[in-house]
Amino acid sequence: MIKYEVMFIIDPTLEEEKRETVVETVKSIIADDGEVSKVDVWGMRRLAYPIQKKNEGYYVVIEFLGNNTLPKELDRRLKISESVMRHLIVNKEEK
Repeated sequence: MIKYEVMFIIDPTLEEEKRETVVETVKSIIADDGEVSKVDVWGMRRLAYPIQKKNEGYYVVIEFLGNNTLPKELDRRLKISESVMRHLIVNKEEK
């Protein structure tokens, strides 16, 4: 299993319940092929530049363990989601 980290920004106009649903959905995608290590919710933060005419976003960082195909599937599912404005998946393994 390889260590990964995903950071994603959720649309700030969503209600709290829908934001929690998005986080739980991402956790369940990871749990299908790996395991969630740590969930860090940063909350509302100002964006460096406007995205979709919005200046703020709801940031979430999840550390997880998974095989080498999990990030590709997670990337595909996050691109499809209309609730997620941006995301970044990073391999945390040291070489």
